[in-house]
Amino acid sequence: MGAAAAGTRVFLEVRRRLQSALLILGEPKEGGVSMDISITPSSLQVKTPEGCTELQLPAEVRLVPSSCGGLRYVPGDGLHLRLQVQAESNAKLVSMFNQSSQAQECCTFYCQSCGEVIIRDRELIRVLPLPSENWGALVEEWCCHPDPFANKPLHPQENDCFIGDSFFLVNLRSDLWQPRPELAPVETCCPSSENHLKLKPKANTKVICKRCKVMLGETMSSETTKFYMTEIIIQPSERNFPIIPRSQFVQSIIAQCLVELSTARSTFRFTVQGHDGKVYILLWILNSDSLVIESLRSSKSIKKFSLLEDILKADSGSAWNAVKVLYQPCIKSRNEKLSSAWESDISIHSLTLPSATCLELLLILSRNNATLPPSLRYMNSFQL
Repeated sequence: MGAAAAGTRVFLEVRRRLQSALLILGEPKEGGVSMDISITPSSLQVKTPEGCTELQLPAEVRLVPSSCGGLRYVPGDGLHLRLQVQAESNAKLVSMFNQSSQAQECCTFYCQSCGEVIIRDRELIRVLPLPSENWGALVEEWCCHPDPFANKPLHPQENDCFIGDSFFLVNLRSDLWQPRPELAPVETCCPSSENHLKLKPKANTKVICKRCKVMLGETMSSETTKFYMTEIIIQPSERNFPIIPRSQFVQSIIAQCLVELSTARSTFRFTVQGHDGKVYILLWILNSDSLVIESLRSSKSIKKFSLLEDILKADSGSAWNAVKVLYQPCIKSRNEKLSSAWESDISIHSLTLPSATCLELLLILSRNNATLPPSLRYMNSFQL
């Protein structure tokens, strides 16, 4: 889908389930400029004295021109109007990389950031989902006798891969790559009468990539290691390492996690916390059936972080599936009361990621928010 070079921004959000769309035509650079709008089932065309902008729609989306209504002018945005669409409602959010492991398949685990091989040629015989975090508390309601699973943690065997909400659990054998735990100084009390404090080295549970030093996961026991989905790519061994921009990969994995959890557990509010236990972001899913189509994206007005430059170049004009969320940052003591209330609410689910990835995600959300038309960036006290 292409767009001719022109100055008018065209923003179209299609809701597949509602079979409706919101069309926003950006304000012209000079006030009072006439605008000729042409809508056909498969395209949009906007003509101004400055030029012509044409937007071709994906094959699965068709507009209903006769349904246009609700025309209004919004300062800062331009013209808003709504119309009906005919869109495939069974479309699903598809990751740019299929992260799910298949049983009976020989796989290689890579560091997503640098491509370092973490586990080579591991045959996965059992790939199983882990129960929810609160499964132990529910066992008492299921059993009329003492809990048969008490003090029996779920540890994978040699050829197992257990899948959690945002992580994989695998068993590391001695003949494969082994994580080298860091040494972190901790304070311990000296038994002498002076009761001085001295530092004693203690093994850290963080698993670090040998090449790029990124945190990949944590050691759970002497054999079991947790790898976070946002840090690891699992590929069939016969395939090469896929080069995927970091920002796109993180967005794809987080979107998959949110959609799957909200569908399976009817949970739409999430806290994103680091491995250190600190809450970084509050997320509230609005919908996961949006298709966003744009002709121009004003990336010149966005401050470019090195982390985000690759994705700014990649999506200058296209259509993509989107999960619409509200978010609140919780760094630097922001939103402490709201964060505390969410943490104590049992209906809100928590996603744990490496702390550095939480900050990456916050930058991505901020960047995506800045590309929206101004009227769509906030809802009450939340950012969109």
